[in-house]
Amino acid sequence: MQDLRVSLFQSDLHWHQPEANLAMFEEKIWNNSSPTDLIVLPEMFTTGFTMDAVGLAEPMGTRTFKWMQLQAKQSKAAVLGSYIVKDGGGYFNRAIFVVPDGTYKIYDKRHLFRMAGEHQTYQQGNNRPVLTWKGWEILPQICYDLRFPVWSRNKVIEGDPEYDALIYLANWPAPRISAWDTLLKARAIENACYCLGVNRVGTDGEGIEYLGHTAAIDPKGSVLGLERNGETVLNITLSKEELTRYRENFPVHLDADNFWLPD
Repeated sequence: MQDLRVSLFQSDLHWHQPEANLAMFEEKIWNNSSPTDLIVLPEMFTTGFTMDAVGLAEPMGTRTFKWMQLQAKQSKAAVLGSYIVKDGGGYFNRAIFVVPDGTYKIYDKRHLFRMAGEHQTYQQGNNRPVLTWKGWEILPQICYDLRFPVWSRNKVIEGDPEYDALIYLANWPAPRISAWDTLLKARAIENACYCLGVNRVGTDGEGIEYLGHTAAIDPKGSVLGLERNGETVLNITLSKEELTRYRENFPVHLDADNFWLPD
C-alpha cells in the first residue's frame, strides 16, 4: 500500500498574464524541496478566475498543456490544474491531469458559477473521470463543484468505494471562506476519503480577495494540513494503509444510497 505525496501550491496569480504565471509556477515547482508524487495548482492558474475566455483561451494541446507535460516529466510527478481551453468551438474551465510519460485526462467543470456569469461564458462538463496514479484513485473537481455533493458522491463498485481522494482546485473568495472550510470536511466525511482543496491568495483584477485556506482533510474530518494565507506549498502525505484500515473498521460506504444524475 503506497503512500501518496501531494504538493498543493497556494499562490497569488498574475491577472490575465499566462506567461508570467507559468514562469512563476515553474520556479515554485523547482524550489519545492519536498519529494512529491502529485503537484496540484489552483483553478485557472494561468489567468485568475475570469470571464475573458475569448481573449485568453488556448486550443487544446498548446502552450499550457505542453508546459504541464514538461513539468510532469522533469519532476517525475503528476500535475493537476485548470485553465481556459477552447475546444470544438466552445470554451471550458478545464482541469488537466498529466503524468510523467505525457499521457493525460481532462475534467471540464460541471457547476458553473452563475453569480459571476460563468454559465454564460463556458460550457458545462458532463464527464466525471476518476484518475489513477501510484495505486490511488482520485476524483478531480473545480471550485463551485464543492457545493454539490451528488456530483462528488463516492459510488460503491463491487463493495468498494470508487475513489480514495477528492481534490478541489479553486479561486474561492474571502467572503465565503467559512463555507470552503466546512464543505471540504463534509465531502471527506460523507465520502470516506481524503479531501484536498487548493485555493489561491491575493486580490484579482476585479478587486476580489482570496485567503487561501488550502487544506488536506482525512476521512474522519480531521485536518491533516492547513495553510490559511500567504504564498506557500502544503506538502502532505496520504496513507493508503490508514485509509484502508478506516474503511474496514467503519464501512459506512456499504450503507450508502444508490442514485445517479440525468444526462
